[in-house]
Amino acid sequence: MKFDTVIIGGGLAGLVCGIRLQKAGKKCAIVSAGQSAMHFSSGTFDLLGRLPDGTGVNAPLEALKNLPENHPYSLLGEDTVRKYTEEIPAFLEECGIRVSGDASANTWRITPTGERKSSWLTLGDFTALKSKDEKIGSKALIVNILGYLDFNTKFLADSFEKQGTECRIVAIKLDEMERLRKNPSEMRATNIARVMDRDGVWEKAAEQVKSMIKDEDVVVLPAVFGLKDYTVVDRMREAIGIRTVFVATMPPSVPGIRSQMSLTAEFERAGGRFLKGDAVVDAEFDENGHVKSVGTQNFGNIRLYADNFVLASGSFFSKGLIATPDKIFEPVFGVDLSYPEGRDQWFDRNFWNRQNYISYGAKVSKFLHASIEGKPIANLYAIGSLLAGSNTLYEGCGGGIALITALAAADSILEK
Repeated sequence: MKFDTVIIGGGLAGLVCGIRLQKAGKKCAIVSAGQSAMHFSSGTFDLLGRLPDGTGVNAPLEALKNLPENHPYSLLGEDTVRKYTEEIPAFLEECGIRVSGDASANTWRITPTGERKSSWLTLGDFTALKSKDEKIGSKALIVNILGYLDFNTKFLADSFEKQGTECRIVAIKLDEMERLRKNPSEMRATNIARVMDRDGVWEKAAEQVKSMIKDEDVVVLPAVFGLKDYTVVDRMREAIGIRTVFVATMPPSVPGIRSQMSLTAEFERAGGRFLKGDAVVDAEFDENGHVKSVGTQNFGNIRLYADNFVLASGSFFSKGLIATPDKIFEPVFGVDLSYPEGRDQWFDRNFWNRQNYISYGAKVSKFLHASIEGKPIANLYAIGSLLAGSNTLYEGCGGGIALITALAAADSILEK
């Protein structure tokens, strides 16, 4: 099979790159092995939350100049990053993903444990706070669903009360949830959301919540509504009648999965080929050292040929990078990686400390070309969390790197 571009990886970076190319008239295929990090999303796309030295960042665009030269943002340049941050909100809206936020100043979101974390773009389900210390209200009614264990109401209450918000915790009980409650493993966010999507169920939930309100001025609910239709969240807010704040739950993430489905649908509507549940296993190069084709598990002897290839396979989490006791490698093309040889430098034994291995990944040029044995491959690009130079978890920049490098690689291909 012949395509203009084959993209390896169906997460945020791969899909955004594919959508950009497909809408520009390029014939693209995305090979996706399974779940992406979006299934674990807490509802935001982060641009830059802090610098590598731990300094907190309030104005991400102003802080770009303080990043090291091998950081993905530094490779692309401040002007390029700024340009894409201005474009991305509208791009996501066109894909059916509602966001709020501005790259000039971070806002704050409420995490599943009730703590506050800075963010760039916040999904429409969630409430973006202007400051870390902003109160959500004077009195909060924290509402869980009976039997649901992945929504930590006590953690939330403790955190809100530190901000001066008085809290009361209750739970609603819906007959439609009884089958799920018989098996605790079935009471997961996505299963609950599927039930809530049925006619009349979310309305019952809203009615129960409304009946429990006394003198509270804010209701707090788990983000388990609107798996297929984000307007359910708006209608819940309207039906409850007072300020309603949805908080991300422990994974899986309903808003994250919905965003993944929206991007996939947009790619396929544009004519793209999404090869779900498949994995690239090998690559073929021509006499000039360019990638000629790749083989996949499902297609056997039928190879995927393309003019360009984009590696968006992610980091260790999605097996885009593999670690053995003595080395780290990229399993498809064997691209050059940046990491120290001494394994004792890879990680900190304290799980909660900064983990260095998160910053390891593919070496790329300013045009995001990957290299093999020191030689840049003109038709092979690497994007997203596969890239070296940033500790996306520590710095809070994973979403921004995925979105910005995806568009930059796509535009580089189009400019050819």
